[in-house]
Order: sequence, then structure tokens, then C-alpha cells
Amino acid sequence: MLTVMALISLGALQALPQGVSPDDHIVSPSAAHHVVATSAQTRQQNLAKIERLFASDPAQKAFKGMKLDPEKISHAVSSLSDEEVASLARRTEQIQNDLAAGALTNQQITYILIALGTAVIILVLVAAR
Repeated sequence: MLTVMALISLGALQALPQGVSPDDHIVSPSAAHHVVATSAQTRQQNLAKIERLFASDPAQKAFKGMKLDPEKISHAVSSLSDEEVASLARRTEQIQNDLAAGALTNQQITYILIALGTAVIILVLVAAR
């Protein structure tokens, strides 16, 4: 029985392509490295956008009014997935643009930040399960 298995294994090895080198990958190591580096850079940029909003005076006042610790919120944001961080960054970018244009009142900013803080907390709780 063992002899039959050995012969089948040898036959299978001979059926493999002989001219394949270790460099013949579907994705080259340099391309894979580039994708990973780009993804990490994008995540850092998105986190920076979120942090800029959270560090703004209106955000700090809103967090203080809600009795939320901005440090804990920032830490929670860093534990989100790349997709969740990207989504949150898009929202914060839109809020920053509205703030710069003077399109939002302090009350609206407070409500938006409450919603963002709540969303972050919910996402972290769901991810922890």
C-alpha cells in the first residue's frame, strides 16, 4: 500500500510544470508591497482627517458637552477597519468643508459630532463581538 502511494506521489510530482521559477507569481512581490504601502498610507491620511476634525474647537466643545473623552474616541477610531475609517473620513471631510464655508451652526456641529461619536462607539462594540 505504501509503495502504491509513493508511486502516485512521484507521478504527481512529474506532472507539475518543470520550468516554473519562484519569480513566476501572479502578483510580483514588489507589486504586493506597493499595494500594502499605498493602503497603509491611505489609512493614515484618513485617520489624520478624522483627528483634525476631532481636534477642532467645535469638536472639543461638543465632546466636553457630551462628557466624552476625545482620547477614547480617537483610540476607538484607530481600531476600526480600513473601510470604516475611509467612510468616517469622507464624512469628516464634508463636515470640515461645511465648517470652512460657515454653513453649519454650533448646534448642528454638536449634533453631527454626537452622531459621529455614537457611530464610532457602535462600530467598535459590533467589531468586538
